[in-house]
Amino acid sequence: MVKESSKTQKIFDRTHKQLIIGAGFVGLGMAWALKAADIPYDQVDASDDVGGNWYHGVYETAHIISSRKITQFTHFPMPDNYPDFPSAQNMRDYLNAFTDYFDLRAQIELNRTVNYVRPVENNLWEVTFADGEQRIYKGVVMCNGHHWCKRFPKFQGEFHGNIIHSKDYKHPDQLRGQRVLVIGGGNSACDLAAEAARVSAKSVLSMRESVWFIPKSFAGVPVADLIKWWMPQWFQRLMAHGIIRLSFGTHENYGLSKPKYRVFDKHPTLNNEVPYYIKHGRIIPKPAVRQLDGWEVEFVDGSREAFDLIVCATGYNVAYPFLPPELQRIEGAVVKCYGGSFFDDYKGLYFIGWGQARGGVGSLIAAYGSLFTRCLKLQDEINVPLGLVFKEIGQQLPKTHLGDPQQIFRQLKLANLLFSWLVKKAHQVDNQYPNFSNNPQLGLIDNGGSLSTSTLHGF
Repeated sequence: MVKESSKTQKIFDRTHKQLIIGAGFVGLGMAWALKAADIPYDQVDASDDVGGNWYHGVYETAHIISSRKITQFTHFPMPDNYPDFPSAQNMRDYLNAFTDYFDLRAQIELNRTVNYVRPVENNLWEVTFADGEQRIYKGVVMCNGHHWCKRFPKFQGEFHGNIIHSKDYKHPDQLRGQRVLVIGGGNSACDLAAEAARVSAKSVLSMRESVWFIPKSFAGVPVADLIKWWMPQWFQRLMAHGIIRLSFGTHENYGLSKPKYRVFDKHPTLNNEVPYYIKHGRIIPKPAVRQLDGWEVEFVDGSREAFDLIVCATGYNVAYPFLPPELQRIEGAVVKCYGGSFFDDYKGLYFIGWGQARGGVGSLIAAYGSLFTRCLKLQDEINVPLGLVFKEIGQQLPKTHLGDPQQIFRQLKLANLLFSWLVKKAHQVDNQYPNFSNNPQLGLIDNGGSLSTSTLHGF
């Protein structure tokens, strides 16, 4: 395959490799899995070090909300001297140790921003980097995370103070002496409201609706560690309700309304401090914001408060900005792919880590990584996308980004047990679609807007 554009752009041949985008928790876990399975790959990250959100995204005082036990990679335990809820620095040290122990760093190219990923001829993928370099890969494993594309609420009115996103918060000095409004009901919002309760002149927490506050530990044990593989979700909910009632009592005790959703129907908020500081008058709970008015904020209940700083802990968008419009298949926080990773009409493009399970990512990625590499090897045996195989055997597209980790573990174990059956079905589906090919019309377009050919250079 030869390409000669008007600028004689070289395209480097990586057609024997996968490309992993991202070197955070998920990307490093997948790199380990591919290396263990002897699958050739390159890995790139836009940052200047590994660690993803734990390196460039979290605030200095952050600690994990899931326990050390379920957050760690099962094949690489965290040090014994780590606390049950390791700090951000602990996590950075751990991920660097993981990278070095399994000799992953040599394959990682830092400060490498991906600008565009598109399908080209022969079911391959062209990757264009910010510096203009282009490469052709067998496939692209996207682990670019979901804690970077900031989501802001739409406000009415104007505010004279500062408005930042929780991702822009790094140190308590940003809150010190300020009148602070934190918007949101998730884990970051509660952490920041509690931080403001300690150092600011005023801490107000605005939530559109009440959330279930689950304590991080119960009877000296991390709550996440109390949930076992055999527990169905209804039992987990029952147990969570008991723990909440024994730890905090009722929402009415804190001047809050009862949540309108079931426990675990939304990503859980694990926090002991917000109820504590509400009882001490250091956090003032408020409903949703109605409008901004100079230094004041009016809430939907008609009350008004003056602030210097608004922190929007309002989450993130799942985003793959380097994909063409045809491959932007995101509905809300859900990527519409089969098996959690695969399209049914394009092969060689894999979505990893976009969902949010109630629990630590390390144990899940360790379990999923080995199955995923088996799937990659199976994909090499067939011409049709694995997503089409999953679709043909009756799997449905996901409807939520939330997941019960224990159910996921059970599903992964079953998938491994039935993998030989999956191989058989994959070849049957492959025979039904002998002429399948990715649509290459999105790729290999030169600056003049016409399809062109290219020369592949070894690299």
